[in-house]
Formats: sequence, structure tokens, C-alpha cells
Amino acid sequence: MSLSAKPEPGGAGAVAARPAPRPRTLKARTNLWLRWAHTYTSMISLLVVLFFSLTGITLNHPDWVFGTKDVTRTVSGTLPGGWIKNGQPDWLTVAEELRAQQGLRGRASDPRADDQQADISFLAPGYSADTVIDVKTGTYETTILEQGAVAVMNDLHKGRDASPAWKWVIDLSGAFLTVISLTGLGILLYLKKTRVQALSVMGIGAVLTVLLAWQASR
Repeated sequence: MSLSAKPEPGGAGAVAARPAPRPRTLKARTNLWLRWAHTYTSMISLLVVLFFSLTGITLNHPDWVFGTKDVTRTVSGTLPGGWIKNGQPDWLTVAEELRAQQGLRGRASDPRADDQQADISFLAPGYSADTVIDVKTGTYETTILEQGAVAVMNDLHKGRDASPAWKWVIDLSGAFLTVISLTGLGILLYLKKTRVQALSVMGIGAVLTVLLAWQASR
């Protein structure tokens, strides 16, 4: 007999055919999807959620500066000719020149001008630069405030003076937290042994949160 010969169907060497796996029930598929969504949204947003958790604490304690101090300094200079066109400041030229001369950063905002004085500010998280310009001479004075790292993180948490890209980060973080919370609750409903106890604790926590919020709003 050849070594490569295959056993006859139904013979002694035949291997019993495995039964086809039964399709998952809707309940099993839902449980699997909840666990998948909960795990991967948690991993994707882990660092961002950690950042907003920690800065939520520092926002509640603005006196915590961890040794960092605000730094205020004043710089001055003169704008080149052409910064006024048709009797009005060309704010784009002004902003570009101030950035070039003094290294100002952030978003230019609140431009105002009259016959004597023009003002413009530059804002970023934990940073502000307020410029006052003499309309007749083009000389200016800028007061720059640079706050510590905690203030910067607090402003980022609030989205204050942040870029549009960072505002998207805040929105996406909120969406991820919503998914994590809802999928975590959904997974909880499938845990038969601890479901009642866990839901009871969650209910107590929800009631305490509502009571504290009501008390704080009075």
C-alpha cells in the first residue's frame, strides 16, 4: 500500500467531520460589539481623557501653580510706513510686523483705532500680548503676559484662545467619552452575577451627583 494513499471515506482512518459552528445570537453579537467599541475607544482616547481628567482637577484649584509664575514684560518699537491705508490701520500688516519684530504669537484679536491711538491684542492659551500704537508716530508698546504651565493646560481644557484644531480635539474627546460611558453601561447589563449590585451603585452615584449639583446651583 502506498504511503500517500488516503483512507477510504467511512473507513477506520476517517476523521469525523466537525459540526458547523452555530451562528452567534443577536445578544452575543451585541455584547461582542460593545466590548470591542469600549476597548478601542478607550485606547484611542486614553491620553486625551487623562489630560482632561487632570486639568479638571487643576481648574478646580486655580491656586495650584506648582512653582510656576506669571511673567510680564514690556517691549516697544516703531511700525514702518504704510501701516495706515486710507486713514485706517491695515491690521494684517500691523499683526505681521509685530510678530516679526517681537515674536508675538497667538490669535490677533480686538483691533480698535481712533484719531490718537490704535490697539490690538494677541491671545493664546496662557498668553496675551496687548499692543498700544500711537497713530501719529507709529510707535508702539506691547505688554506681554506669559502664564505658567498649569494656566496653559487650564486654558486648553476650556478651549480658551485655542486653535480650531484643538477645538476639534475637545469635541472628539467628548464624543469618545460618551461612547466609552454608553458601551461600559451596555457591557454591565450583560454581567449577570454583578449586574444588580453594579446598577445599584450606579444609581446611588447618580442620585448623589444630582443632589450635589442641585446644592451647588442654589
